[in-house]
Amino acid sequence: MSIINRKKQHIKICLKEKVEEKSYFDDIVRVYNALPDVDFDEINTKVEFLGKELNLPLIISSMTGGTEEAKEINKILAKVAENKKIGFAVGSQRAMIENKELSETFFVRDVAPSTLVLGNIGIPNLNELSSEEIKNAIKEIGADGLFIHLNPAQEIAQKEGDINFKNSIKLLKKLVSELDFPIIAKEVGQGISKETGEVLKKCGVKAIDVAGVGGTNWIKVETFRGGSIPDSLLNFGIPTTCSLLELKNLGVDLISSGGIRNGLDIAKSIALGAKICGIALPFLKAYEKGGEEEVIKYVDRIEKELKTVMFLVGAKNIEELRNKRYILRGLTKEWGEQI
Repeated sequence: MSIINRKKQHIKICLKEKVEEKSYFDDIVRVYNALPDVDFDEINTKVEFLGKELNLPLIISSMTGGTEEAKEINKILAKVAENKKIGFAVGSQRAMIENKELSETFFVRDVAPSTLVLGNIGIPNLNELSSEEIKNAIKEIGADGLFIHLNPAQEIAQKEGDINFKNSIKLLKKLVSELDFPIIAKEVGQGISKETGEVLKKCGVKAIDVAGVGGTNWIKVETFRGGSIPDSLLNFGIPTTCSLLELKNLGVDLISSGGIRNGLDIAKSIALGAKICGIALPFLKAYEKGGEEEVIKYVDRIEKELKTVMFLVGAKNIEELRNKRYILRGLTKEWGEQI
């Protein structure tokens, strides 16, 4: 099956089937401040990430590219990202490297000339693509940096999956040394452990997107496409909250994704060490429901909720929010005690 058809199936399955997992963000309680000493109208949610100032600690995470439908989705989401001054990432660019005619389905700089835009390639593809090919793909869409997605669980469940991850560390280190823009390591829904984080740091990545269990489960997505994996492994991985605890003291900027759905989840992620957060499927659903207008409404809801949480804990800016007290419970607390 062609990459184009696979991308079409991914969009359809994510929108129509039950592919989201249980989120563990209820395990985190932000401590209420009854005397906040903060003017709500002066609350500042801005952050800097990879040299770009964002109005919210938020990026529209990698989803798609390579089809006409994907082109329209990327344009609308990137346009909103530009207007709201949040980040935007395209889906895997392997399709455009193999077929130059698909490049325009990833290009969004015409609608997002200034905000943070990130490219995307899978780590198994480093076996077959040169650093120069990847560099050219990033330059072609005008991206500020590159997500390298790590997806062994998805690949082993996918009927056409690439399960040769041998030399991945060596190839990643080589790519980082040969490219002159930031590289971010990103899981796709099964999380990243402390041990893996330490390896990624040694490889020289600028940031790590934990993308843990709690959002879209790509193992399940692939089984809907005819892939196969034992039922006992359908939920294999590390919850997002636990992955953040695993990497909290690593000394690398963290992106929290995997079950982020609102401003409260963002506030909780920041407590656990995230610099910014990523959301994917809810943006796709908002787009399907009402196009650009619905996507804008969703960003506005996130912003209002995040500011409200900041007001209720007494934080004037994101750095203050990061340092406000929180309580852990449930699996996340148990996990943290055993790290």
